[in-house]
Amino acid sequence: VQLQASGGGLVQAGGSLRLSCAASGGTFSNFYMGWFRQAPGKEREWVATINWRGGTTYYEDSMKGRFTISRNNAKNTVYLQMNSLKPEDTAVYYCARSSAQYIGQYRSTNQYYYWGQGTPVTVSS
Repeated sequence: VQLQASGGGLVQAGGSLRLSCAASGGTFSNFYMGWFRQAPGKEREWVATINWRGGTTYYEDSMKGRFTISRNNAKNTVYLQMNSLKPEDTAVYYCARSSAQYIGQYRSTNQYYYWGQGTPVTVSS
């Protein structure tokens, strides 16, 4: 499975970006998908996860109400809509596909087997 993330860029604080992650070469629709981010000098942190059907979503507390994860299984694509961006949201954002069709510890990087290459997001103040 190959994951291609896109949509990052430079935005002013308070602005919005929509990230996309297109999957190819394998099964997409039966697995959870997650977004993670990694700021310079920091560990990779979990952002959000969506279940295989898209009916259940999970968010890190600081992203609730600002970020929305969604998926289109017909297009093998998962999205992350980011609104009200803050300078502390600056990071490289990664999408990932779960290693199993159901995962309980969705916040953990080791629950995901396939990773995209990352797309950088910079929020200026």
